[in-house]
This record gives sequence, structure tokens and C-alpha cells, in this order.
Amino acid sequence: MTEPAPRKVDMEKIVSLCRRRGFIFPSSEIYGGLSSCWDYGPLGVELKRNIKQAWWRAVVQERDDMVGLDASILMHPQTWEASGHLKGFADPLVECKSCHLRWRSDDLKGDSCPSCSGELTEPHLFNLMFKTFIGPIEEQASVVYLRPETAQGMFVNFENVVNTTRKRLPFGIAQIGKAFRNEITTGNFIF
Repeated sequence: MTEPAPRKVDMEKIVSLCRRRGFIFPSSEIYGGLSSCWDYGPLGVELKRNIKQAWWRAVVQERDDMVGLDASILMHPQTWEASGHLKGFADPLVECKSCHLRWRSDDLKGDSCPSCSGELTEPHLFNLMFKTFIGPIEEQASVVYLRPETAQGMFVNFENVVNTTRKRLPFGIAQIGKAFRNEITTGNFIF
């Protein structure tokens, strides 16, 4: 007996179904939308909450060797300097001189624009972190970054967790939260 050929996934159909059923909507859609940003609708937010609850129960609450943490989305710039994110959390960026689309140079095959075959600029590094400011004045002293991953909050709070929980190694710290990455080319749908 032969197995049926796998069906090709049609992302447009999946997105359309999710929108019609109230799972997810394009963010700011009434203003034309915002690339790669999505809002969870009534069913989507419930599904997301249920998945988080099930994960938290299985990974944290039902284990003796795990504790939870909810770290801030903003962290001191020295955190990102010490972790290497300020210098090394970057992708090589090229721009088409004709159509002005931007691409990761290490994702391209060849040395011309995939969209219009135009000439590309020389690559330069593009930092993937979102920079913002704390306080009323936008100056270097008030620069902070939205976290590009959740792990750093666990690392900088490790001693606090050890001191307040009296846990001994080996143990783990779990966190559910948002991370912010300024990607060169935005991804498909919510992943």
C-alpha cells in the first residue's frame, strides 16, 4: 500500500481560516496593517492562554526542580554589552540600489536582488535589538533596549532566585514572555 503524497501547506488558506474564526487579525489593519505584527482575537487569546497554562503547570508547578520568573522587557544596556548582544547580535544587511528592498546577505544566492535583479549595496551589520529611551529626554544616558530574548532576565536574576528560594543546583528557571527582534525581513504569520 502506498502512502498518499504529503499536501503542500498553503499559508494564505491557514491565515484566512484563522482570521475568519477569530483566532488572529493583522495588527493595525484599519490603517493598512503592520508587517509581521498580529493581534490575537477572542479564540486566539484563549488558545494562547490555555497553552501557557498547560506549559507552566507541566514545566514549573509539577516539578520540584523548577521555579518561575517574570523579568522586565527593558534591561540595562550593560546586560546586552556583557552578553555580546550590542556588538554581535546583528545580521549582514544589503539593499537593492534599484527597488530599495533589503535582504540578509547570507540568505541570498548570487549577488543581485532576488526581486528585480538590481545591484546590491555592500553588506553592513544590522543590530536586531530595538533601542528606546527611559525618561523624558532622548540622550545616550537614557538608552535601553527591549529584550531580544527572555534568557538574559533569568541570568541577571540568578543570584536573587537562589537567595530567595534556597534552591541548590541543579535547578531551572522558567519564564514565559515576549521578546523583541528587529528583523531585516519579517517572517510569515506568527512564527
